[in-house]
Amino acid sequence: MKRIYLDHAASTPLLPEVARAMRRAERAFGNPNSLHSYGQAARALVDRARERIAAEVGAGFREIIFAGSATEANNLAIRGAIKAYQRKSALRNQHQSVASISINQHPIISVNQRPRLIISAIEHESVLETARDLERSGEAELAVIPVNRRGIVDVKALAAALDERTVLVSVMYVNNEIGTIQPIAEIAKIISNFRNSKLQTPSSKQIRNSNDQNSKNWNLGFGTWNFETAYPLFHVDAAQAFAYLDCGVNELMVDLMTLSAHKMGGPKGIGALYVRNSKFQAPNSKQILRQRRISLRLKNSKLETLNGKDVSDFGFRVSDLRLVSPIVTGGNQEFGLRAGTENVPLIAGFAKAVELAAGKREKNRTYVARIRELFLKELKRARAKARPNVPLTDTAPHILNLRFTGVAAEELLVWLDLAGVAVSAGSACTARAALPSHVLLAMGVPRREVEKSIRVSFGVATTAAEVREAARRFAQINDIVSR
Repeated sequence: MKRIYLDHAASTPLLPEVARAMRRAERAFGNPNSLHSYGQAARALVDRARERIAAEVGAGFREIIFAGSATEANNLAIRGAIKAYQRKSALRNQHQSVASISINQHPIISVNQRPRLIISAIEHESVLETARDLERSGEAELAVIPVNRRGIVDVKALAAALDERTVLVSVMYVNNEIGTIQPIAEIAKIISNFRNSKLQTPSSKQIRNSNDQNSKNWNLGFGTWNFETAYPLFHVDAAQAFAYLDCGVNELMVDLMTLSAHKMGGPKGIGALYVRNSKFQAPNSKQILRQRRISLRLKNSKLETLNGKDVSDFGFRVSDLRLVSPIVTGGNQEFGLRAGTENVPLIAGFAKAVELAAGKREKNRTYVARIRELFLKELKRARAKARPNVPLTDTAPHILNLRFTGVAAEELLVWLDLAGVAVSAGSACTARAALPSHVLLAMGVPRREVEKSIRVSFGVATTAAEVREAARRFAQINDIVSR
C-alpha cells in the first residue's frame, strides 16, 4: 500500500536542491564569527543567504534576523517589542524634565502603565500563547480581535481597539488551520493612519512665530522624532504565506514579519524575522531648517547630531531605537538580536528554499489550487460526507479544512493513517493535546462540528494520482466509521 502525505501545512518535504545546498554548506565548518579563513568562509555563506532572503521580501541586509524556528521568531517579535518599548519608556520618563515635552501634545506612557498587545483570535499558538503569557505575567494587556464566520479578522473591531498604549498588532497572513488570507494591507493602512494621527509637525506659521521659550513644546514633534509615533508596530506571521503569496514588506507595510523554512521545502529548525530599520526620520524637517534655521537647542541640555541635523538629547540614542530587544542573550550574533552560533547549513538551505519558492510562486500556486479542486471533485464523486468549513475563495491554495458527517475527527485520523493517508486535525503544535480547534471555535462553529473537522493540505510534490486515491480511501473509511 502506497502511503500518501497530505499534511504539507505541518511540514513540507525537503527539496533536492535545498539538500544539495546544505551539503555544500557543511564543508564550511568554521564558526562564522571567527576571524580566520575557516570562519570567514562560513560567514560568507550566511551573508549570501541573508542577502538572498532580504532581496526576495524587499528588505535591507540588516533587517533579516535568523532564529531557530518561526516560533522563536514570533517570540522575538512579540516579547522583543514589549521589552524594547519598556526600555524606551523608562528612559523617556527618566528624562522627561530634560525634554520638557508638552503632555497634551505628546502623551507619555508611564512605565507603570502596561503596554497593549492586539492579536486575532485565530493566531498560531506561538503568537497566542506568547501573548497570553505576557498578559499573565502582567507585562502587557491583551486584546483579542474576533473573526467572522469565514475566519476573516474584524478590521473595524481592530481599528476600535487601537489606543495610545498599543505597542504591537499581530495578525497572521494565512491561517495554518483553515487557510484564510487576512486583509494585511487593509490592517496596515489602519495602523498607519493611527500612527499618523499622533504626528504633530509644526506649521509654517508656528515656525515664524516661535521663540526658544515656546518652541520646546513641539521640537520633538517632527515626523517620528517622538518615539511614540512609531507605535503600534505591525507584525505578520507569514510562515504559511510565503510559498504562495507575495510577501514584500514594503507592499504589505509591515514592521515585523516571520518566515519559516520547512513550510516551503526547506529544513526544519530555522526561521527568520524581518525587523524594519528603526532609525528616526524627520518628514519636512529639511524644509523647516532651511526656511528659518531654527535652533532646537534646549537650555542646559546636551546636543546630538543625527544625519546632519541637530537633535535634542531626550534620553535615548539611535542604538536605543530598535523595534525589538533580544530574548536570547549571550552573544552579539544577528546584529545583537539573537545570541548563538549561526547554523550555516540550515541558513543556506533556507535561502535556497526561499529562492525556489519565490521563483516558482505563481506556477506552484496554480498547480496546488488545481490539486485541491481535483481532491474535492473526487470526494464528491466518491460520495464522501464532507464539506469545507470556509469558502475556498478566501483561502490560500494549499489548505483545505473539512467537516465530516457522523464521524469524530480523532477516529477518522486513526483510520486514515491505517489506510496510509497522512492528514491532521489542525496545528501540529497542538496535535498531541487532543484539543478542539480554537480557530474553528472562534469562527462560531459548534463544538460538536469542530470535533468532526480535519485539515488536508497539499504541496508541489502532491500528484493527481495521489489525491484521487486519497479521496477513494476517505470515502471508504467515512462509510465504515459512520455506520
